[in-house]
Amino acid sequence: MPQRVIVVGAGLSGLSAAHTVYLAGGNVLLLDKNNFMGGNSTKATSGINGALTRTQVDTQIADSVKQFYDDTLKSAREKARPDLIKVLTYKSAAAVEWLQDVFNLDLTLVSRLGGHSFPRTHRGHDAKFPGMAITYALMQRFEELAEKEPDRVTLVKKAKVSSVNMDGNTATGVTYTFGGEDVTVDGPVILATGGYAADFSETSLLKKHRPDTFDLSTTNGAHATGDGHKMLMNIGANGIDMESVQVHPTGLVDPKDPHAKTKFLAAEALRGEGGLLINNKGERFVDELQHRDFVSGEMWKQKDAGLWPIRLILNSKASNTLDFHTRHYSGRGLMKKMTGKQLAEDIGCGEAALNKTFAAYNKYASGEEKDPFNKKFFHNFPVEVNDDFHVAEMEPVLHFTMGGIEIDEHAQCLNGEHKPFDGLFVCGELAGGVHGANRLGGSSLLGCVVYGRVAGESASKNLFQQVLNGEGGQAAARAGQISLHIDPSQPGKVSIEWSNGAGASSGDASSKSTPRQQGQTSAGPVKKSDGDSPDPGKVTSANDAKNFKVPETEYSLEEIAKHNTKEDLWIAVKGIVMNVTDWVDEHPGGPQALFSHMGKDATEEFEMLHDDEVIPKYAPNIVIGRVAGQEITLEY
Repeated sequence: MPQRVIVVGAGLSGLSAAHTVYLAGGNVLLLDKNNFMGGNSTKATSGINGALTRTQVDTQIADSVKQFYDDTLKSAREKARPDLIKVLTYKSAAAVEWLQDVFNLDLTLVSRLGGHSFPRTHRGHDAKFPGMAITYALMQRFEELAEKEPDRVTLVKKAKVSSVNMDGNTATGVTYTFGGEDVTVDGPVILATGGYAADFSETSLLKKHRPDTFDLSTTNGAHATGDGHKMLMNIGANGIDMESVQVHPTGLVDPKDPHAKTKFLAAEALRGEGGLLINNKGERFVDELQHRDFVSGEMWKQKDAGLWPIRLILNSKASNTLDFHTRHYSGRGLMKKMTGKQLAEDIGCGEAALNKTFAAYNKYASGEEKDPFNKKFFHNFPVEVNDDFHVAEMEPVLHFTMGGIEIDEHAQCLNGEHKPFDGLFVCGELAGGVHGANRLGGSSLLGCVVYGRVAGESASKNLFQQVLNGEGGQAAARAGQISLHIDPSQPGKVSIEWSNGAGASSGDASSKSTPRQQGQTSAGPVKKSDGDSPDPGKVTSANDAKNFKVPETEYSLEEIAKHNTKEDLWIAVKGIVMNVTDWVDEHPGGPQALFSHMGKDATEEFEMLHDDEVIPKYAPNIVIGRVAGQEITLEY
C-alpha cells in the first residue's frame, strides 16, 4: 500500500514538490543520483519571474498577469500551450510569495529581462545568485525535516533511478540502484530529473533531435543527461518539442580555456541593466534585450561575417548595479575591468569607432533617435569612452531544453492517448510544452516552483485517495472527520484535528502512522539508531557541523600554490586548506568552478555563493589543514 510520494530529482522543482507534499500532510521520499542536491537550479543567475507580486506592487510596477501571459505566449510562438502557460503565469505571484513567506527569502529587487514588457524578475539583496539562494533555502529546510521527522521525510542521495514501475496505466513506484543494490519503493511518483542540455552520451537526445547543437559548449552540469525523458518514453510517455533547445547567447569565454565544453553563463541581468554586445569593430549589432534565440542567431551572423569575438561591456553605472556579478566573474578570470581607452585597444577598433557607437546609442536611449535594432528599454546610460568598463568575451552556449515529456495543467504525465497515467507526475525542465519554442529569462526557476507545487499537490491527492481506498469505508468515513490547519506564522507546521476535538500536529507521533507501525518494511536506506551511515549516499541529513574539526597541520600560501593542476588541486578558503583533487566531480557547481581557483585563496568567490556551513556539512573530509599565518574565519 502506498504510504508516501516518491520524488526523483532534488533540484528546485523536486524540492518544491517534496515540500508541498509535506505541507499537505503527506510523507515524502526524495531521491537524487548525485551526492548533492540542487541540480542546475543553483546556477540560475538572474532571478525568478512573478507578475502582480507584493514586490511589484510596493515598487509601483504596473505589470499584470495577463501581460506576463501574453509575453510568454509570444515567446513560445508556434509551440505555445496556452493551458500550461496560464498555470505558469497566473500562479507566478503565489510561487514567489510562497518562497518569501515559507522560506523567508528576500526577493525584493526586480529587473527587466529580454522579452518582458515590465520588470518582473525577482532576486534578493544578499550576495548570492538567486538560483543558489532560493534552492539552498529549500535544501536546508528539507534536511532539517529529514533530521527531525525521519518517518515522514527521507532523503537518499547517490540513488540512480533505473525505472518507473507500472501496473497497466498506473505508476506503482520506482526502482533505483544504491550501493550496487537495486531497491524498489512504492507510491505515487513525481519525476523532476531536469533537461538534456549536457547529454553527450551514445544515446544523446541532443544528437537525435538537435545535432546542430551537439558540438556547442553547455552551461549545464554533467548530470543533465535526459534520464527522466528516456525512462518515461520507454513506458509510453510522449516526448514533445524535443527539437526546442535553447542556445543562450552569453556564455563566458575563459581566456585560459576558450574551448571548454562547460562554460559559465553571463546572467541576462547584465544586459537587462544596460550591458552592450559589441563586435570586433566596436559596433552594436542587435537589441541586447531581444529573445535569447534571436540574439544567438545574430551573433552567429557576426561570426560568419568575420566579426568575432563578441564582447559584453558594462559601464560603471551598470557594473555598480550588478557589483556581485562583476566581482564573481572577475574572480574567476572571465571578466576584466578596463578604461574606455583600454577597451578600444583590446577590441582593436580605436577610440573614434567606439565613441561613435556610444554617441549613437546615447541618442537612442534618450529618445532623440530610434534604435535601428528596435531596442525599447534603456538602463544606466549614457555610455561614454571616458569611463570604466567590465568586459568579457561571449559565445552562444547550450542552456535549456524546452522539449520534454507531455503533461497537463495538473502536472500529470500523459500517455500515448494523451490521457493521464495514474499516479505519475512530471515537473521542472523535464516537463515539455511549458515554454514552447523559447523560454523567457527568469522563467526557469518559476517553472520549477510553480509546477513543482502543482505536481506536489496532485501527487498528494493521489496518495490520500489510494490510502483511503486501501483502508476501505472506515477510512473514508473518518476522512470526513479530519480538518487540516496551516498556521502561516509557523511555516511547515500542519495541525490535524478530529471532529471529537482531539488534535495533533504534524510533529506529534500520535498523529502519524508509519510504514513500520503498519507492519511494513521501510524501503530504502534509513538512519541507523546511532546516527547517519558513514556512506554519504545513505544519510537522511547532512553531516553535523558541530563535529567538524580543522586539522592542525599548517600550509603556507606558497605551498598551496604548488598544487595547481587538475591532478593535484588544493584551494584555500577562509583560513582552511582543502584538497579537492578527487572531489571535483562531487562539486555541485561542476569541476570547472574549482579549476578557476587551482592553488589559490578563493575566499571572496566562496563567500559570494556559499554559506560557511556547506564545508563541514557536505565536504568535511577534503579539509586537510589550515593556512599558516591566517585566522580561521569559517563559521560553523
